[in-house]
Order: sequence, then structure tokens, then C-alpha cells
Amino acid sequence: MLDPSSSEEESEELVEEESGKEPLAPAAARLSPSRPGEGPGGGGGGVAGGGGSAGGLQPGGRGSSAARPASPSPSVASEKEKDELERLQREEEERKKKLQLYVFVMRCIAYPFNAKQPTDMARRQQKISKQQLQTIKDRFQAFLNGETQIVADEAFINAVQSYYEVFLKSDRVARMVQSGGCSANDSREVFKKHIEKRVRSLPEIDGLSKETVLSSWMAKFDAIYRGEEDPRKQQARMTASAASELILSKEQLYEMFQNILGIKKFEHQLLYNACQLDNPDEQAAQIRRELDGRLQMAEQIAKERKFPKFVSKEMENMYIEELKSSVNLLMANLESMPVSKGGSEFKLQKLKRSHNTSIIDMGEENENQLSKSDVVLSFSLEVVIMEVQGLKSLAPNRIVYCTMEVEGGEKLQTDQAEASKPTWGTQGDFTTTHALPAVKVKLFTESTGVLALEDKELGRVVLHPTPNSPKQSEWHKMTVSKNCPDQDLKIKLAVRMDKPQNMKHSGYLWAIGKNVWKRWKKRFFVLVQVSQYTFAMCSYREKKAEPQELLQLDGYTVDYTDPQPGLDGGRTFFNAVKEGDTVIFASDDEQDRILWVQAMYRATGQSHKPVPPTQVQKLNAKGGNVPQIDAPISQFYADRAQKHGMDEFISSNPCNFDHASLFEMVQRLTLDHRLNDSYSCLGWFSPGQVFVLDEYCARNGVRGCHRHLCYLRDLLERAENGAMIDPTLLHYSFAFCASHVHGNRPDGIGTVTVDEKERFEEIKERLRVLLENQITHFRYCFPFGRPEGALKATLSLLERVLMKDIVTPVPQEEVKTVIRKCLEQAALVNYTRLSEYAKIEGKKREMYEHPVFCLASQVMDLTIQNQKDAARPPKPKPPAGPPSSPQTQTNMIDHMLKGMAKQPPKNVGRLVTPAKKLEDTIRLAELVIEVLQQNEEHHAEAFAWWSDLMVEHAETFLSLFAVDMDAALEVQPPDTWDSFPLFQLINDSLRSDYNLCNGKFHKHLQDLFAPLVVRYVDLMESSIAQSIHRGFERESWEPVKSLTSNLPNVNLPNVNLPKVPNLPVNIPLGIPQMPSFSAPSWMAAIYDSDNGSGTSEDMFWKLDALQTFIRDLHWPEEEFGKHLEQRLKLMASDMIESCVKRTRIAFEVKLQKTSRSTDFRVPQSICTMFNVMVDAKAQSTKLCSMEMGQEFAKEWHQYHSKIDELIEETVKEMITLLVAKFVTILEGVLAKLSRYDEGTLFSSFLSFTVKAASKYVDVPKPGMDVADAYVTFVRHSQDVLRDKVNEEMYIERLFDQWYTSSMSVVCTWLTDRMDLQLHIYQLKTLIRIVKKTYRDFRLQGVLDSTLNSKTYETIRNRLTVEEATASVSEGGGLQGITMKDSDEEDEEDD
Repeated sequence: MLDPSSSEEESEELVEEESGKEPLAPAAARLSPSRPGEGPGGGGGGVAGGGGSAGGLQPGGRGSSAARPASPSPSVASEKEKDELERLQREEEERKKKLQLYVFVMRCIAYPFNAKQPTDMARRQQKISKQQLQTIKDRFQAFLNGETQIVADEAFINAVQSYYEVFLKSDRVARMVQSGGCSANDSREVFKKHIEKRVRSLPEIDGLSKETVLSSWMAKFDAIYRGEEDPRKQQARMTASAASELILSKEQLYEMFQNILGIKKFEHQLLYNACQLDNPDEQAAQIRRELDGRLQMAEQIAKERKFPKFVSKEMENMYIEELKSSVNLLMANLESMPVSKGGSEFKLQKLKRSHNTSIIDMGEENENQLSKSDVVLSFSLEVVIMEVQGLKSLAPNRIVYCTMEVEGGEKLQTDQAEASKPTWGTQGDFTTTHALPAVKVKLFTESTGVLALEDKELGRVVLHPTPNSPKQSEWHKMTVSKNCPDQDLKIKLAVRMDKPQNMKHSGYLWAIGKNVWKRWKKRFFVLVQVSQYTFAMCSYREKKAEPQELLQLDGYTVDYTDPQPGLDGGRTFFNAVKEGDTVIFASDDEQDRILWVQAMYRATGQSHKPVPPTQVQKLNAKGGNVPQIDAPISQFYADRAQKHGMDEFISSNPCNFDHASLFEMVQRLTLDHRLNDSYSCLGWFSPGQVFVLDEYCARNGVRGCHRHLCYLRDLLERAENGAMIDPTLLHYSFAFCASHVHGNRPDGIGTVTVDEKERFEEIKERLRVLLENQITHFRYCFPFGRPEGALKATLSLLERVLMKDIVTPVPQEEVKTVIRKCLEQAALVNYTRLSEYAKIEGKKREMYEHPVFCLASQVMDLTIQNQKDAARPPKPKPPAGPPSSPQTQTNMIDHMLKGMAKQPPKNVGRLVTPAKKLEDTIRLAELVIEVLQQNEEHHAEAFAWWSDLMVEHAETFLSLFAVDMDAALEVQPPDTWDSFPLFQLINDSLRSDYNLCNGKFHKHLQDLFAPLVVRYVDLMESSIAQSIHRGFERESWEPVKSLTSNLPNVNLPNVNLPKVPNLPVNIPLGIPQMPSFSAPSWMAAIYDSDNGSGTSEDMFWKLDALQTFIRDLHWPEEEFGKHLEQRLKLMASDMIESCVKRTRIAFEVKLQKTSRSTDFRVPQSICTMFNVMVDAKAQSTKLCSMEMGQEFAKEWHQYHSKIDELIEETVKEMITLLVAKFVTILEGVLAKLSRYDEGTLFSSFLSFTVKAASKYVDVPKPGMDVADAYVTFVRHSQDVLRDKVNEEMYIERLFDQWYTSSMSVVCTWLTDRMDLQLHIYQLKTLIRIVKKTYRDFRLQGVLDSTLNSKTYETIRNRLTVEEATASVSEGGGLQGITMKDSDEEDEEDD
């Protein structure tokens, strides 16, 4: 119990004594400080007065006017003073109303019998405030800046960066925080959902599951979120707050509603003590009085026919029955309660409601009368034997002990002790049903006689304790026998008799009645509570379990009375009166009488509250103070509350108040308090608040429909003002009201008032408007799908609101029409806000690029530099002009500003350029795609039942964007391709969306860009054709690598970025002329070949870039996409065919211009032409192949085969031409050898000349130079071809054909000279040529089967025979040259 301090009590009494004859109200005003914002005395605690009362409150003090100066007359007082006076009066009335309301709430908390604190409510999360949101932003920014110790990889940093930019910096999140609907759990769940897709898209890592990555990332997120806070403290704080969210103690509930109603602490103490809230009997009696008053009020309404206005006349009688039924239900609930809760420490618990429908009428005579056997009392006694005094006759070593017993019960014995020290401290516990039990304690000593059968009794004492007896130990004189020497024996005992819970009071009274206690006699009375509604006054005799007589108190009224003449005995009187019977009681002191009257007043359930005569005398005394020495503490608290003006709130009859309006007030204030606490409640009350409101409604008869209508109205007001309210909560209350209004009796109430129906219709319309507005602004009312499930619940509630009744479901088309309208408006709202956001971003970007901003930056840099220079110590410098003073700097700044004023920036006043407009459109398209993705990610699940409407919403949203997009594209110059990235951006997003792919906007986009794509392909085709034509005319056939080997290193753009090459148009026909190709350094990384010609590589690059670009467009329409692909493949085929043919012609021309002697060297251009063929074959596979249907594939395969065949035929022709060139050179060598044929004049002349000259000088070997020159030519040609031509297969084919042709020519030459003997020089030359050719081609990888052909064998045999013949005839003239394999010969030749 909250007792005030003793110092406060003393000070108050002192003030009263010193005041003398001063009025009471000013003293009270001085004792209780005024409320904030009130005038002098206007809100003093406990001051009763000042204006009329509200809700049945009456002014309670005549001194209220003294607390405030007298108001001037209306003729003199100004309007301002009148308004101030009215304001003070309104505040005073409001304060009184809240005090009275708090009294009712306190009683609900103190003794609940209808409700409990629910434990199954969803736990609410901690709310994020504006300051906390800013702190969270700072923590994440610090992490991104690398200012924390949290180690993270690049993927996690990117995820946090995206979360920071998209979520934390979003104005929608800031608005959500302002509405009170953003919790820490919301931010965590959004991040978790944000990273799930990222983690799922990461490549698999052995030994590391993606769940592990997710948990690791969430742990790092939590570390960033809480910052430097100790997680243990945060966890402890969260645990404590969660516990307080689940269940509250009584003291916490009192404190909560003090804050809700604005009640001061000392006011609570006064009311708590005066209402005896710690006394469960007083609270149960108060409930019984309230219920009796409600029954009487129902009868009065029925009698006077003062009914509320119902929708049907037949509901009036039903209304009375409902009132009585509700009271009977409360009575049954109260009856099911235990008789006493055992003090003030009981726990709030679930009350089992009784289904007893019998009407309990306390005033009827035909109730069941109690019998004596119905009254059962059970007492617990504790008897403690401490010690004995006066044992003088016994020897010190004699053994003594005590026994104790309760009449009719078992006997207990203490331990043995010596007579010199007879102390025990032994306790005996007994249970008895006697209201006046007899407790016997005896003292024994052991008998020393041999024949003694029993121990000797030294003394005894018999006690008759009551529950009011002293509990401390006392000395009692023992009764001893006459011949006992110790006549002065005393024993110290402590007897405690506990009062059973159903015993409300007991004591000795004088009584006389008409039917019971017919003689004026003093008896022991016990007030027994048999049940919650049945009490009996019972008189008991000693050693009896049943009462001697009893009086059932039902229907009796107790009150104080004056002393009755003729009745001797008793000092203070009171009586219990009933029609036809009066029982007079008397006690020996005033305090005992007050306690008896209070106990019987609680038992009778009477509405009249007895007032002690001493209090009446005090009220009648003018400023006097009558001392009350024997008044109980409850009377002291009542007097103290009266002194502070609280008596009117305590003693007021709850039945006289309009509890509907009072509950409306307390529910509204509770909701305000709840929405302002630290939890993201979304309008849900806490369990403690639900418990108090439930108990208030049940106890005071507040109709359920009224409760939920008021709740709906309050929630709607908050939601309309921007607060986040859970639609599920709105749905629950709305469904209850709808069920009630349509007669479905959700709470058993079948009556419906006109006011309830009208208010319901009004709220229904308001709710419909609110829901449609929320669906229209779903991106802003439920950002990122938070609170979870709220949007889905909103749609469900809208469907419920549109129902005409609770049975007939609303047609789906009607609901669909409403949602479609909302989503159409939502598209406009979303696009309008998105456009404004894009414009703001664009303005910010322009501001940073504006020359004035640049000037400001220069000024700031200049100022910072000056500050640094001032802080830096001076250094000696040569004089170079006057120093730069601050005044000089100011003049410089002024000069710069004047220059800017004279020359305004170029961008000011200039129209937006097409390029800038396109750039803004692309940025806007990115935002549009982001909005669509967020809608799909966060809101699609809520609209799953209306997915087609969501698709329509997206199409409407895109159609609004299409207007701006079309406007931006219309102003673009013709034949410019900068808008293709816009198509790629939008198309890549739409084609991945099943619902939007090839939708209305998507088709519009295709129709818009299809002509542009066709035009671009046409121009590219003409440009490539022109570049091929001009390029081959000027082609030098130098390899690309040699062209770019000496280029300087420059920063070239990434080839993946410029999807569309910039094509300048220089010719009248409008065909774009591609720039002359100069292969950049990164070309080798893109194409395998690095030795092709400039024209071919340029063509292949352009064709590949064009096809890559068209392929990256991912044209959504399959037919047009296939058409584009087919056209590009055909274009590539035609271009490659043209390239191959031109290369073939150039190859033949080039060979014709070369030398036919052994001085011939294979030029680089020949190799380049071969490489062009190689590239053409490789690129034809890449650029000309298509994936089509079977029929088209067959036709296309035939066309593609022609290209391959053309390339193969061309390569064969080129190899044949080159081999023919090589054969021609060999034939020239053989033609030289033909001059040495036998029988010719030239041969004879040469032989004679050589022989004659060899006698005088060393003549070189004829024919060796020719052989060496040819061998050198062959080897060089082989090396060049092997090194420069990139296709090994072509080289092998060339070498095979070359070798075969060479051997064939030699064989033919020898065959023509079959009948002739070879000249020695012919033989030596041929042997060297054949052997070297064989060895060189074998080293080049020509197969043995080719090398050892029949032609070669024929040549070898012929040369071997000729060698043998020459060795015989010439006598060693070959000089070591032979057809036999010899390593020495090889070394010599090399």
C-alpha cells in the first residue's frame, strides 16, 4: 500500500491547526501545487470548486472562489480575461473528470474479475526515431568510409552500399519513421531480403554454403547497426523491455494510467488509501454495490421507459434483458471468484466465467436460507512454550516437560529439560473448527517412585484465544494443586490464531434482535462470508464448531445509531435493519464499532455508506477539529482525502456516470500514450492496457460496439494524420461493428441503436476512403513492403468494407473495379513523384557543374589556402610585387564576381539540348525500372490475387513514361544512334518480366525503335560495303600487327561500352562511311588473328560489332528478331564472299608481278592474303551460322556451305598458283642445267673451257651456285610461310603439293633424258637439289608416304645409276656428292 510519509501527515495537520478559522480550500490549495499551465488555484490538487461538474461531478468545496481573485464585471472585463477564465474552468472540469475516471480505473486494476492480461499478443518491436535513423545512417556511412574495424569483402560492401542508397537514404523510409511504423526488425528484414538474391547469385564455393554466407553477412550487419554499443547491455535492455511488454504488475499499471490521465503521485496516494484498494473485501463489496445499482438502474429505465433510440421498437424489452443478463454474468463471475484473494500480492489471473444464467436478486425473500452446517470455519493455531518460572521445590536435576492440546484434538509434548533451566521454545501446530477453542498447557515432572505409573502434574493453564488476541508471548499464571509447594508458577506462552479467509471480522458484541439473539447479552460474533454474495453474522460458544445462532445479512442495511435506553452494556451502538426486523449491536469502544460497521457495510452490499457520528460532527463544526483518538486508520485516510477534495470522487456512485463517454476518453488517451511510447505498436494496445480496458468495459457496462466504434474513429484520425496503423487491427474492430450492426451478436448483444448504426456508416465511408488512399499510395504507405503483410491486409479489409452485409460477399468485379481505379491513380502518383525526384537530382547535378558553383569553390579554396599560409611560418622570398592582403583577396573575388555578371554563363537561359534531354530520359528510365523492380519484389505478393491489375498498373505507369520518352526521342537529330542504350536498358528489364514482355508499352517501344534499327542496319551495310570496295582498292596487304607495332600507347575506350560505333556520314547518299581501320592495341585480345589485312580486319570487326550490338538488343519479338539475325548473317556472308573473291584476284595479280628466278622471296602480302582466308573461314562460322528451324536450317546450311566451299576453292586455287610459281622457279633451274645436255655444242664448249682453265687456276664447281641458290630459296620460302601463315592445315597442303610438283618436274626432266648420260655438273646439282628438298620437306612435316613416292624413287634410282656411272668414268669427279645419306656431307653443306 502506498502510504504517505509521516512528515507529510504532520505538516498537513500543523497547517490545519495554525489556520484556525481560515477556510479549508485555501489551505488545500497551498498544500497541493497547481498543474502546469493553470492559473492561481485553478488546478490545485484536491481543490473542489470552480465551475460546474462534468459527467456527474459536483463542486465539492465552498472555498474554491477564495483560491482565485474575483472576476470583474462583464462590462469591465475584457474579452481576453473572459477567455482565460473560461479556459481555466474548462481545465478544472477536465481535471475533475480525469480524477473521477482514474478512480474507476484504479478499482479495475485493484480487483479484476472479468479480464486478464493476454499473453498471446504479438510482441511489438522497438521503434526507430528520427535521431536513431540518423545515427544508423552515420554508422553505415562510417563503415563505407572504412572507419570501422569490421572486415568485409567487396560483395558485402556493395550490398551495404546499395542498402544505404536505396533504403536508408529513401524519403519513404524517413516518412515511415515519422509515422512511427518503422522498427529495427523492419530494417533488418529489408536488408536480409536485399542480400538473399545477391548471395544466391554468387558462385558456389567448396566447403562454404550460401547459408553460412548469409548468416555471416547478417552478423556483420548487426555489428554495423549497433555500432559501438555493448551487445550485452543492449540484450539486457531488450529483455527487460520485452518483459514489461508482456505483463505488468499492479504498481506498473497504476503508474501507466497516472501518466495517461495526468494524475499526480500524491493524488494517487490519496485515492489509493481512501478507496482501500489494498483491501480485497472492500473492493468486492464495492463491486456488489455497483452491480446492485446497475440492476436498479435497469428497473428504473424499464419503469420510466427512457430507452435509447433503437433501430427497431421491439429492441426496448430486449435491452432491459441484456442489461440484467450482463449484470447476472458479472455476478456469476464474481461468485466464481475465491472468497478472498489473500492480500494485495495476488497475481492477475484468468477468471473462469460461469454459464449460470439464473438471475440473482438480492432483494427477494425466497432465497435459500443458510443453515448452521453451511457455515464452516477452519482455524490454524500455533502454540509456543517458551519457559517456566517459580520451580523452587524440585531438585535442580529433576526432569520437567510440558504438554499442550486443543480441546478435541491431539496432544503434543515438549522436550525434557532440567528443573534448574526449564526453557523450551517448542512450537505446536493445531487445526480446529472452534471459533473459541480451549488450549490446555500442562507442566509435568518425572516421577521417581518405583511404583508410580504416571508423571506428576505440577500445574496447568487453559487459554481461550481468538483471532484478535495478541500474537506476542505473554506470562500466564498456572493453576496448581493445593498441596503443591510452588504456588507461584508462571509459564510464558505465545498463542497465534490465524483468521480464515472467509472470516471477515470477529469479536465480542452485545446484541438483541426480534428473531435471533432475543436477549441482550454479550456474545462472541464472527462475520462469515459463505460466498461472494452471502454473508452471515454468527455467534459462537466455547468449544463449539457450529454457530449457536446466525443472521443472514442479505437485504439488511447497517448504520450507526444512538445509545438505546434500557439496554445496559456496551458503549457505542449500531444496528442492522431490514423490513420487519431490527438487530441492535453494541461494542465497548468506538474503533471496534467503526470496524464492525465497515465490515458489515461491505457484506450487505447496501448503497448507503454509513458515516460515523464523529465525522458528522467534524463536518458540522466550522473550522473546528474534533479529536478522534480511537478512529481506525481507514477513517484517517478518508478524512485526509476529504480534506484534499477527493471525497467526491471516491464516494460518487458509478451508476450515475456516462461510462460510454468516460471510456471513450480513457481509450483515446491510452491510444495517444501507446503511439508515443518506444514500441512500433501500429495502434495495438499493450497487454496491460487491453486488460484494463476490457475490465472497465465489463465492469461498467460499456457496449462492445461503442467501444470498437470509438476505437475505429481514433485509429482513423491517427491514420489520416500520417500515423502507421495496422490494417489487421482496423479489420478486427470493423468486423465486430459490422457483425453487431447487422444483428449477428458478436458479444451476445442483439440491440442496435440508431446512433451506433449512423456512426458505423460514417466510419465505414471514412475507412473506405482511407483504404483507397492507402492503396493509391501503396509505395509510400507501405514502403519496401513494411510493415510485413500490411498491404495484403489492407486489400482484404477493403473487400470487407465494400460488402453490403456480413453474409453476401461483394462481387469480385466490383472489388476489381475499385482496386483498378486506385492503381490507375497510383501509377500517376508514383510517376509524378518519380519525375519530381529526377528533376531534383538533375538540378543538383547542374548546380555542381554551374560556373557560379565553380567560382564559389575557387573562393573557398582561396580562403582555405590563405588560412594555411597564415598558419605556416614565413619564409624569405624575393620581392615579386606587392603582398596579397585580405583586402586584395576581397578585391579579386569582387572582380571575379563582376566578370561573371558581365559574362553570364552559357547554360543560363539556354534551351535543353537533345543530348541532355536524352540523358535525363535514360536516368528517368533507370528510376522507372527500379520502381517496377521494387513493386515486384516488395508488393507483388500482396497483389497476388489481383496480379492482372498490377500488370495494368505497370502498363499505365510505363505509358506515362512513354510520353516523356517519345518527347525526348522526337527532338533527337536524324540518323543518330545515342538512343539505343535507352532501348537496351528498358528492353532488358521488360523481356525478363513475364507479364510485361511484349505488353502494350513493350510493343510501343519496339514500334518506336524498329525503324531506327532497320535504318541503322541499312547504313551499316552500305558503310561496310563501301569500306570493302575502297579498302581493297588501296590495300597494301601489310599485316595489321606490323601497322600497329609502332603506334604510341593511348587510352582507348573500352570496346564493350560504345555499343554503337559513331558513324559519320560524309557522302550525299547518306551512307555512313566507317573510319579507316587502324587496329588498336586491344584488337589482339578480341580476335585471334593478328596478321590479317587492314581491310579484312576492319570488315570482320564491323560485322562482329554490328551483330554483337543487334544481339545485345535482345529484340523481344521473335519474328523480327529472326529477320534481323537472318539479314545480318546474309550480310556477313555476302561481305565475306566479296572479301574472298577480291583477295583471290589480288593474290594472282601479286604473284604475276614477282620474280621467276631463285631470287624470289615469298612476300609478306602473300602470307597476309592466306591469313585473310584463314580469318574468313573462322569468321564465317561465327558470323554466318544461325540457329533456326529444321526447314530454314536446311536451306541456310546449303547457303552457308557455299561460302565454305568458296573459301576452300579459293584456298586451293591460291595454293595451286603459289605452287605453280615455285615450280616455275624450279623449271628455270632445270633449264640452266639443260645446257649441259650430252651432244650439244654448248656442253662440249663448257667442258673444254673448264678443263683448260683448271690447269692454271681454281675454277669454281659449275652448277653448285645454282643448287645452293635454289635450296636457299626453298628454305626461305618454307620459313616465311611457316612463320606468317596462321593455318597449319594450309601450310601442310601447300608443302605436300609443292613437294609433289617439284619431284614431278624433276622426274619429267630426267625422263626426257633417259637416253642421255647426265653431265657431271647436272648430276651433282640434281643430287644436291633432290636430297636437300627431301630433307627440308621432311623437316617441315611432310608425311613419309608423300616423300617416298614413286616419283621420288624413280629420281633416286636414276641419280644413283648416274652417280655410279660417273664415278667409273670420271674417276672421282663428284667430289663427295652422292645420293647416299651422309652426316659429313650434311655438315659440309651446312
